[in-house]
Amino acid sequence: MLEEIDKIYQQIENKILNHEIYQNIKDYSKATEKIKTYFEIGKLLKNVDIKYGKGVIKEYSKRLTIKFGKKYTSSLLYKIKQFYSIIEKVPTMSGKLTWSHWYEMLSISDVNKIIYYVKQCEINNLDVRGLRNKIKSKEYERLPEETKNKLINNENSNVVDFVKNPIIIKNSNNYKIVSEKILQKLILEDISTFLKELGNGFTYIDNEYKIKLGDRYNYIDLLLYNIKYRCYVVIELKVTELNSNHTGQIQKYMNYIDKNIKTIEDNKTVGIIICKQENKYVIKYCSDDRIIARKYELN
Repeated sequence: MLEEIDKIYQQIENKILNHEIYQNIKDYSKATEKIKTYFEIGKLLKNVDIKYGKGVIKEYSKRLTIKFGKKYTSSLLYKIKQFYSIIEKVPTMSGKLTWSHWYEMLSISDVNKIIYYVKQCEINNLDVRGLRNKIKSKEYERLPEETKNKLINNENSNVVDFVKNPIIIKNSNNYKIVSEKILQKLILEDISTFLKELGNGFTYIDNEYKIKLGDRYNYIDLLLYNIKYRCYVVIELKVTELNSNHTGQIQKYMNYIDKNIKTIEDNKTVGIIICKQENKYVIKYCSDDRIIARKYELN
């Protein structure tokens, strides 16, 4: 048994030695090489503590510390082992993620959640801080269950699939009482973050967008356009519980945009009602399936 333990250690030492040499001479691809090395070490460590006892990884760490310095702690070796157990379950190992990205995801046990964040890193070119913020805000947990199922089954998504619930809005001035005007103000103060809460491809057109219905002027709280899905998006803000009057109002605004603004190349307008409290029955019995409701939460 000691011979087998020593043999595994020697393989780990050789991989780290090659890694240390590589770090000194090839700057352009250090991150990729580090991931590859940790993957191979993780594979070697996969079952050693189960097969030979929990003290083996600590012993490896002591020997590696003598050889390479203090950075190869037993804690790091366990993290590398954990990293390999995650990578085993992920379909492909993204070349865009560094070890620091993967380190942020080591505490996540749900492989579907990991796959989601990996894709978000790829699509949005996220740095480590951006990834950390998404995880901290529980972005995956705030996706609708239907969206999660689409991701698992690799089905096509639509424009509203990635609109979070609740939508987190930064309360920069710590307002205690929030009116629709204040809610709009908070959104506009950090519009880029708000657009990301809605998903990918959203762009801002205007707030208080003026339209004329009959002989009266009305004002759309926010008018957006989604580049990816080629459609206008009407946003209405409500600081009360959702009711049927709200769906009727936004439907009129959507119909106006479709009739007067939308071009033949655009898809039909979508409506998002952001409200203090959802009412699933209102949406369930709404005649227009282009309308969705999402709660907001001040942070």
